[in-house]
Amino acid sequence: MTVSLTLGEIVARLGGQLQGAADIAVRRIATLDKAGPDEIAFLANPKYQSALSTTQAGAVILSPAMAESCPVACVLTPQPYLYFARLAAWLNPLPPAPQGIHPNAVVESALPASVSVGAGAWIGADVTIGENAVIGPGCSIGAGSSIGADSHLHAQVSIYPRCRIGKRAIIHSGVVIGADGFGFAQQDDGSWFKIPQVGGVSIGDDVEIGANTTIDRGTLTDTVIEDGAKLDNQIQIAHNVRIGARTAVAGCVGIAGSTKIGCDCTLGGAAMIIGHLEIADRVHVSAGTFVGKSIAEPGTYTGSVPLMNHAAWLKNFSRLRHMDAMADKIRALEKRLSELEKGKQS
Repeated sequence: MTVSLTLGEIVARLGGQLQGAADIAVRRIATLDKAGPDEIAFLANPKYQSALSTTQAGAVILSPAMAESCPVACVLTPQPYLYFARLAAWLNPLPPAPQGIHPNAVVESALPASVSVGAGAWIGADVTIGENAVIGPGCSIGAGSSIGADSHLHAQVSIYPRCRIGKRAIIHSGVVIGADGFGFAQQDDGSWFKIPQVGGVSIGDDVEIGANTTIDRGTLTDTVIEDGAKLDNQIQIAHNVRIGARTAVAGCVGIAGSTKIGCDCTLGGAAMIIGHLEIADRVHVSAGTFVGKSIAEPGTYTGSVPLMNHAAWLKNFSRLRHMDAMADKIRALEKRLSELEKGKQS
């Protein structure tokens, strides 16, 4: 469904300062270099400022500092990216899901009439699902689990038994919540004895989980994802992990068991965090960083080597292998210099 809005309507609802005609109508958002007269663009990153002078957009969302450089109508706001996000949601409303249970779904629990259950879905016994929730085609929800009101599970999501999903969750296809954690005890003969994973997974309100992400159940207590956390695609969260409120985790991050991550953190793509660590609130881990110890203070942490030519990398790594020997030589030279200084003074 396409929505057409005037700039006056947009500012009346979302705020901001309008510079230009209020009756200019826009139907969608586009990039500065591609937008046409019936589209609105935005400028949040100064990297793209060069495209502002030649834009053909009907209007641009930008900060007040950029207003004099804008050749077309504009909406001024201190947070252009957030404004863009809110406008994009308004211009692109999700189509309503059909209420009721598809004839090909298998449902073993009583559900509110407002719930939508897609074809081929299975909902086990003693499952609680809140009003207006959407359970997509092929989803599997194990016995004793609960899904909060207004949550949306896309196709082929698997929720194991005794897991809790809060309100307004968005869970994308291929997500697996509540599979066994990787827990084994080694026996005398070298073989592995499986440790029962009897905890669950508890996910708060307003959490979004990207496609093919997996969240393991706890060994004895729950794995916990707190309110407002945002998880990207293809993330592995091991048993007994706790992720704090509003923390955002980018794709391909791996978090080992029993790690506690604070609130308002960000973890860059492909960051790896070993188990049994504690990470403070407001910690920002750069992409590709390996976190091998707890982090007690807020801040940005980076532990990756910058990309370089392979031959240069080999040369530098060869030197790195000799660092211990070089340190020994430096200590020996320092000791020798100290002895020479003492000799002069005597």
